[in-house]
Order: sequence, then structure tokens, then C-alpha cells
Amino acid sequence: MLKTYLTDSKKKVETYLETALQSPNREYSKLYEAMKYSLMMGGKRIRPILVMAVMESLGKEPAPLMDMVCAIELVHTYSLIHDDLPAMDNDDYRRGALTNHKVFGDGMAILAGDALLTYAFQLMATNTLATPEQRANCLVALATGSGPEGMVGGQAFDIMSEGKVLPLEELQVLHKGKTGALFAAAVKIGLILGEADEITCVQYMKYADALGLLFQITDDILDVTGTLEELGKMPGSDENLHKATYVSILGLDGAKAEAQRVATEAKSALENTTAHTAILAAIVDYLIARAN
Repeated sequence: MLKTYLTDSKKKVETYLETALQSPNREYSKLYEAMKYSLMMGGKRIRPILVMAVMESLGKEPAPLMDMVCAIELVHTYSLIHDDLPAMDNDDYRRGALTNHKVFGDGMAILAGDALLTYAFQLMATNTLATPEQRANCLVALATGSGPEGMVGGQAFDIMSEGKVLPLEELQVLHKGKTGALFAAAVKIGLILGEADEITCVQYMKYADALGLLFQITDDILDVTGTLEELGKMPGSDENLHKATYVSILGLDGAKAEAQRVATEAKSALENTTAHTAILAAIVDYLIARAN
């Protein structure tokens, strides 16, 4: 069931993304080419799919609101472009292909990331089907998740933490921002567009926090156990950069045990709602079992 759902939902997301970036003139075409290069490189599309799954669990059809659903994928893609830059992780490959700066140069890669980030907010702000209140609340959710209180804050703390031995509590703060904040934003946007009640919002956000943490723990595990073919990038990059991870702090077995604990926590949050949460629960199992 979930495999079909993910495949179908990913196709819907990519059908929209394929048409989302159109250069207004030939002079800007190289910028749009760089933007589209990374945006259409592939990936799981888990964040927009999560927005869709939350909406559908609440009985709301995502199709008319795909610009608002997919805006978060543009933000995620921008973060990957910048994360791969020489000043950050200095990666040569992403999803099995050369990273943006390796193809277009550092300057154009920075601009492509900047453009994707700002265009994401343009997509949300210019939607005409959501109510003004929904648009405003979704913009706040995305800005909070992607900005200094969220992803960018976590990335900054990540840079400052290189070569340091972090206690588990600080590592959790780091990853709640770096990875978890966009997962929380995805769920929040789905709740806003799905017109969820307050009780449902509370439980779904508990689920979101656990899901974001789970994604990062499994990412740390895969950085140790995965291969270039599976990951689409060089494994072992965290160790090479002397980054604190769940594996470096807890060991491989300890990290796997923590992943199982967090997965249980995510599912438990869903059990306290009356919504149709089978797909959301299955996404937890998918993250536990993923190989990339």
C-alpha cells in the first residue's frame, strides 16, 4: 500500500515541479537551468508527500493546492545545493550526479539556491485558492522551519560543532533544527491546509518532531552502513568532517535502538487522533527500513 502511495504521490509532485520553473527571458535561462538541475535530480520528495498525506488524512484534496504543497521541496533543494558547497560539506555528488557547483560553478550554485528559496515563498504567496489566513499561516510555518529558528540555525550549529564531542542533548537540538524543522513545517502546512482542529494539531506535531528525528538518526546510520550506489553520495562524510552523529555518540547498535524508540513515539502520537493515519504510520516504517 505505502509503496504505491509513495510512487503515485512522487509522480504528482514531480509533474508539478517540472512546470514550476520557467525562465521569463533568455538572459536568465542559465540560472533557471541550474535551479531545475537540482530540483529535478530526483530524491524521495518526502516533505511534499508528507504535506499531502496530512491533508488527505484530514479529508482534504491536495491537487488544487500543489503550489503550496511543493514549495517546501524548493526550500529543501536550496538547502542541499548550499550544503554541498566547498564552504560547507564540499561534496562532489548528490543523488548519484555531480553536485550543482561542480556543474555550474560556486557562484551560480549559490544563486540557484537563493532563487529556489525565494521562489518557494512566491509560490505560496500568490496562490489564489487557499484563504488569506491559510496563506499567511503557511508562509509563517515555512519561514520558521527554514530560517534561523529552524533549518539554518541547525546548519549553523552543525558548522560550529565540527570536531567537537557533543552531548546527546545538544545533538538533538542540532538535528531538530537542521533536519527536523522542515519535517515539522511540512506537517504544519498540511494541518493548516487540511483545516485540522487543535487537538489533532497537537498530536500531529508530536508525530512531526519524532519523524524528523527519526529521519536524521537513520541518515546517520546510513552514512556508516550505506554505499555510494545506495546513497547517491559518498558515505562516511560525517566522519571525515568530524561531525557528531547518533552513531558516534551511541554506537551503531545504540543508534538503531534509538531509531526504534523514536519510531514508536511517532506512531503513538497518531493513535491519539481520530484522523485516518494509516499512511502516516506507514511512513514511519518506511524511514526505519530505508536504504537511502
